[in-house]
Amino acid sequence: MIDRIRQLFPEMAYSISCTTRQSRGAEKDGIHYYFLTRERFEAMIRNGEFLEFKEVHGNLYGTPAKPVIEVLKQGQAMILDIDVMGAQEVFKRIPAAVGIFVNAPSLDELEKRLRARGTDSEESIRTRMDNAVREIEVGSTFQYQIVNDDLQKAVEELASIIRKESGVC
Repeated sequence: MIDRIRQLFPEMAYSISCTTRQSRGAEKDGIHYYFLTRERFEAMIRNGEFLEFKEVHGNLYGTPAKPVIEVLKQGQAMILDIDVMGAQEVFKRIPAAVGIFVNAPSLDELEKRLRARGTDSEESIRTRMDNAVREIEVGSTFQYQIVNDDLQKAVEELASIIRKESGVC
């Protein structure tokens, strides 16, 4: 979804998250994530360099604050692709942030998608599925919810929300 939205809204900035996990497949450092050592990530935490950060499924993930703040100061919109707990932290620090929760049509479908991508261990899939119930509850409090049962339809719905929120018809 994010790749398609970025094609539709090339002027919209995209926040690249940091993580301590290993890259999956064709992921590239500085494009999909900044892949950091745990030591470097923890130093950034100590230095207050994250807008939000969490340990998820045994790995650290975080949104570097500086690029987000700089983009917002310029009056530009930015997409953050983060989990619901991270989003709650962002909402506290940036009250004008718009929350859009994207969910699979069902827990069974979510598990099927996780297994189909073939990048997660059985333990990771179990952890993700256990966390999904809580995430869905929190996601229901966001301003918008999208059920990704059809990718094209979900992208169109997300694009419509972005247009509405940015004042573009």
